[in-house]
Amino acid sequence: MPTPQFVLDLREKIGSAPLWLPGAGAVVYDDAGRVLLGKRADTGQWTIITGMVEPGEEPAVGLRREVLEETGVEVEVEVLLGIGVVGPVTFPNGDVVTFLNHDFRCRFVSGEARVNDDESSDVRWFPLDELPPLNARHLELVITASTADGIPHFIR
Repeated sequence: MPTPQFVLDLREKIGSAPLWLPGAGAVVYDDAGRVLLGKRADTGQWTIITGMVEPGEEPAVGLRREVLEETGVEVEVEVLLGIGVVGPVTFPNGDVVTFLNHDFRCRFVSGEARVNDDESSDVRWFPLDELPPLNARHLELVITASTADGIPHFIR
């Protein structure tokens, strides 16, 4: 996906200076207990499905949009897993962003998992005992989501 217009507008004013942006992450489970992951086109790393929340957009609504845009899968957002800071992240063009991320457990509703934009090179369902390497944060979210009790986790 191209950079959202609101970010391009901000960048015109501030250049590549650090931005604080809202983000969202989805740990999507299907009825067989498999988790949906995407392989990032830029780094080759497997990740949960993530994206930016646009101005005025509710985090869960933005996340549903992102999952559909990136994977072709429609989801129901079930549980807020937690809120946390991700970054700072420096992009190849020098832009620096720190995300205030809202992470949710989601349930598959419909669609066929596929690469649906240019952000991923692969999209697949994985059984929990056959996960590819994930960064520590995403692995923790996958594990937390499998037994989520409805109490969000965050650093106190």
